[in-house]
Amino acid sequence: MDIQRPSRKKEIRRRRLLVGFGVASLLVLLTVGIYSLEPAVRSVERGSLWFDTVKRGEMLRSVRGNGTLIPVEIRWISAQTDGRVERRVVEAGARVTPETVILELSNPELEQEAQDAELRLRALDAEYTDLEVRLSSQLLDQRADLATVKAGYEGAVLQVEADQELYTNGLIPEIMLKKSELAVGQLTVRYEIEQQRLQKTNESIKAQLSVKRAQVEQQSALFRLRREQLDSLEVRSSIAGILQEIPVEEGERVTPGVRLARVAQPDKLKAELRINETQAKDIEVDQVAIVDTRNGTVTGRVSRIDPAVQQGTVTVDVTLEGELPKGARPDLSVDGTIEIERLEDVLYMDRPGYGQAGNLVGLYVVDPKTQIASITQVRLGRTSVNTVEIVEGLEIGEEVILSDSSQWGDDPRIRLVD
Repeated sequence: MDIQRPSRKKEIRRRRLLVGFGVASLLVLLTVGIYSLEPAVRSVERGSLWFDTVKRGEMLRSVRGNGTLIPVEIRWISAQTDGRVERRVVEAGARVTPETVILELSNPELEQEAQDAELRLRALDAEYTDLEVRLSSQLLDQRADLATVKAGYEGAVLQVEADQELYTNGLIPEIMLKKSELAVGQLTVRYEIEQQRLQKTNESIKAQLSVKRAQVEQQSALFRLRREQLDSLEVRSSIAGILQEIPVEEGERVTPGVRLARVAQPDKLKAELRINETQAKDIEVDQVAIVDTRNGTVTGRVSRIDPAVQQGTVTVDVTLEGELPKGARPDLSVDGTIEIERLEDVLYMDRPGYGQAGNLVGLYVVDPKTQIASITQVRLGRTSVNTVEIVEGLEIGEEVILSDSSQWGDDPRIRLVD
């Protein structure tokens, strides 16, 4: 028969309570410990990242763009008259001078017009010569008449003087003196009329010759025009250089103004750079530029800035100074860097792959002891091609990760491993 022991039951119950309390306490402690643990830090290979150290000193601001070399002087040779292309004397790539014939054109109608103009000019020249001879003869006759009247006038004056002396001495009657004086008066009037007639004749001759001369000059100008048009059928270069293009073929009809050839001077080139519109606002004429032809570099200066934006870029012309590198030729692709300004005594570093001037960006700053990189908010300042000014958030000597950090999400820290 079992004996009931109340104390034994109490002890078992107490042990159960203690065990339950201990297990509950352990669960609580484990839960608190788990929640108090920091999240695991992402590990990133150091060799796969791009770093730079914050520096203080002079920072050169510059902008970069690609472009091409183009000739400073390009001449399009256009057709001066209608014609048909008979022959391409030289081909693109040939060196030409102002005497080099590039194309030969033909125009039979123009040749006939030039011949007609020449014959008409010769006829007018003959008419002018004939008129000049006839008018000169008239002028001589008029001068002879004037000389005759002048001689009679002067003789009458001498007669009056003689009759006056005879009349004074009582050798002739008064009536004879008056007749002499009357003759002088008549010859005086006639002499004046002949002088006026000679003057009018001179004026008339000048007017007639002027009209005829104008006709001759007009026809001469027409003949020169036809001659020049005829000469222009032999198309020549207006400058010495390289023939770059002949956009017409043999047998093709051309009209005035049609482009027949393009000639450029290959030794005088300039760079035409295309700068991103967001970077072009600080570019000014006469700023220094460095142009890389991939066979060497050459310095230059900004000579022109296109006022218009095309496809997100601004065209900037750079006049090259100094000797061109070997292989430099028209249409060669180049890279150009334009110096904007030099900033004295500023914090700067290499430019990250993201972030614009004045933006606040998150950059990972490396702790040299722990090799833990923590994200820091950094205010960027003025930018250049490869560098950027630091306004706030970083100190000199700090190492910064410049690689794109979007792959790490919102991780506030990463561990760098070799």
